[in-house]
Amino acid sequence: MYLKDISIINFKNFEHFEGEFSSRFNCLLGNNGVGKTNLMDAVYYMSFTKSHFNAIDRHNICHNADMFVIQGNYLRKQDAVKMHCGLKRHGKKQIKCNGKAYEKFSEHIGLLPLVFITPSDTDMIKMGSELRRKYIDGVISQYDKTYLKQLLKYNRALDQRNALLKSINPNNPYDEDALLIWDERLHQTASYIYQERQKAVDALLPIFNHYYSRISENREQVSISYKSKLHTKSMKELLSDSRKRDLLLQHTGVGIHRDDLDFELNGHPLKRTGSQGQEKSLIIALKLAQFEFIYKTTDVRPILLLDDIFDKLDALRIKQLINLLSDDKYGQVFFSDTSETRLPDLLKQVEVDVRIFNIKADANYEKPNADSVDNSNNSDVEQPDAERSE
Repeated sequence: MYLKDISIINFKNFEHFEGEFSSRFNCLLGNNGVGKTNLMDAVYYMSFTKSHFNAIDRHNICHNADMFVIQGNYLRKQDAVKMHCGLKRHGKKQIKCNGKAYEKFSEHIGLLPLVFITPSDTDMIKMGSELRRKYIDGVISQYDKTYLKQLLKYNRALDQRNALLKSINPNNPYDEDALLIWDERLHQTASYIYQERQKAVDALLPIFNHYYSRISENREQVSISYKSKLHTKSMKELLSDSRKRDLLLQHTGVGIHRDDLDFELNGHPLKRTGSQGQEKSLIIALKLAQFEFIYKTTDVRPILLLDDIFDKLDALRIKQLINLLSDDKYGQVFFSDTSETRLPDLLKQVEVDVRIFNIKADANYEKPNADSVDNSNNSDVEQPDAERSE
């Protein structure tokens, strides 16, 4: 699968952009703040019906504009797919696939699989467990629609149970039957979510270890483990054991919403012992494992977005990554870099079709022409100043 072309109107800093892409490597080059990441985010939007960075949709509308539109044409298993994503500032979001609007946006997830690697992904190592759960949920949701439905049901039941706990006071006494209703609904969905997470981690681990070894040339050993209280008890048992504490604290303190992933480097917690380069190598290996896992499960190659990934990586790891991605099993890849020479020089050493976009400020371009340069196609693409950071 690959994205053939894209048309953007008033999305973030892009007033108007049209581009045609290579089915293999696409390089977005330019200074910080000109829109490289925003262009990748537009591609992400068409896969997930939302921005990777801004949860509030209207914040993605270009300054002083009333709406944004993102449209793209894909080739997926020899079938043409046309995506339309639009939002009016004071209206509802509209997502269409081949001219048909979705009733539920969740129905679209998985049709256009995509893996996005960003500089902020190292927060997955350093920050709280929510980001690590979000990662594993994102992996599974792209190939298992039942999982996504069960996860949404669980989260709705969790919100209702927490609301009930917070409402308990002297004027609104504890209603055990009402609490048991939400306990049962959480129990019904938690078992499936837990089992699928465990299966996914078990399947990802050997693939992840393979990629990390390739990137680091076997210089370190890494591991991932799945932490969950459901290893030893059912959701119903956990909720029963925790009821007194939940009533006291007025929120649900146990469940699959507390699960976590542990990352270790040479037998020690990575967040305590790993260098910035090792952390970034782990994230890249984890996302490439996600790519391969989704591809094996769905027989569709995800689009791979690599945003500013070369910072903090030594020359050996960069070379290993480029060589790895030049393999035929990979599909469409988007890179971004602030250097105008690093990627073009590296990519001259691999036999892969390449299109290079030099993104600059202060202009709008429609369907920029691509001139052949060695094994690359080169487009100078100027864009207006960014109203917000990439």
